[in-house]
Amino acid sequence: MKLVEKQKAEELRKKGGSIKEISKELKVSKSSVSLWVRNVPLSSKAKKIIQNKYTNGQLRAQSVRRAQTAEKLFEAQKTGKQVLENFSRTLSVYQVCCALLYSCEGTKSLNDRECKFTNSDPRLIAAFLKLFRSSFLIEEKKFRVCVHLHDYHDKDIQLQFWSKTTNIPLSQFIKPYRKHHTGKQQRKGYQGCVQICYHDVIIARKLQAIAREFLDEYGPIV
Repeated sequence: MKLVEKQKAEELRKKGGSIKEISKELKVSKSSVSLWVRNVPLSSKAKKIIQNKYTNGQLRAQSVRRAQTAEKLFEAQKTGKQVLENFSRTLSVYQVCCALLYSCEGTKSLNDRECKFTNSDPRLIAAFLKLFRSSFLIEEKKFRVCVHLHDYHDKDIQLQFWSKTTNIPLSQFIKPYRKHHTGKQQRKGYQGCVQICYHDVIIARKLQAIAREFLDEYGPIV
């Protein structure tokens, strides 16, 4: 054992030196320093110094990580914008996008005679409807909307919100469904869940067929 270094490490520790600082000054490993000083009695002053160093180090590390994360998110955002700038806005691309969204959040039954798309994200609902309206010749009067609400929601406010989001008149909304709510927690900003129904078996089958063809080509099970 390096007795001289050990004694010096103990002295530095009593003065409030951190494991990293002592390791760097004595040019020994942090594991050795940790072993040497683990039983060193510390005064309240030394404990406070060490704790402050530990806390400040944590804050600096957190700040660095936040900055790194922000930079990576910014780069990802730039990539997303570049992809959308080169996005081919053709009928077939719209139909594929619409069908894939539908395969995730829409009705799966081949026997269903209508399109049903359900979600609580207003942007996803609006995106699906934009793709849906751009992909097929539709009749607006065939839309029906059912909003699922908790007891803390104001029915009239939420219906107006979803009518504006979907661009479907309130006359085509059916009676809202009230979900059971314990009252223990309210999701801030949660607008409820909405189900969009479009009564057309042909379009429903086309959506499912397009999604199946895409998945068969790009996602075969090996």
